[in-house]
Amino acid sequence: MSKEIIDDMAQSMAKAVDHAVHEFSTLHTGKASPSMVENIMVEAYDSSMHLRDMAAITTPDSRTIQIQPWDRSVIQPIEKAIQTSNLGLNPATNGDIIRLPIPELSGDRRNELVKVAHRMAEDGRISVRHARKDALDLLKEAKKDGDLSEDDFKLAEKEVQKNTDNHVSDIDNHMKGKEQELQQI
Repeated sequence: MSKEIIDDMAQSMAKAVDHAVHEFSTLHTGKASPSMVENIMVEAYDSSMHLRDMAAITTPDSRTIQIQPWDRSVIQPIEKAIQTSNLGLNPATNGDIIRLPIPELSGDRRNELVKVAHRMAEDGRISVRHARKDALDLLKEAKKDGDLSEDDFKLAEKEVQKNTDNHVSDIDNHMKGKEQELQQI
């Protein structure tokens, strides 16, 4: 009983770490990458869609991202979504192609990106703690129902905390690496 609960929790925690790492990859260090913009949510067709689902995203050079929507009618919503995404990118539209020049990172911008990365890391840690809380609630329920002895509950509780500490540490290590990458000139 407790093994399944802990396995499910570990999977949830691993997903939280993976999500945080993926979020870190959207923070750029001055080099253009499609991953910087592909997950921007665009309001179009009466719904919210990822940018990657409605346009071809390429990098013609290391300082430019080029977006070519499959439908011209979504150019305005794409521009608006990019401007409100807090990435610090200003779209320049030329016909049916949107170009995003990647600015050289100033010291202030680097510090701002580090703060964004810290927020992303905290979101990941919160997700890990939610998975811990859910697992502990299920274990308490199993103990109350008599499916789990007090000793097994204590062992499971220690295992839950060990998993939590490991996954939070993973996020922190990735955060430190991203912070160093962002601070490099």
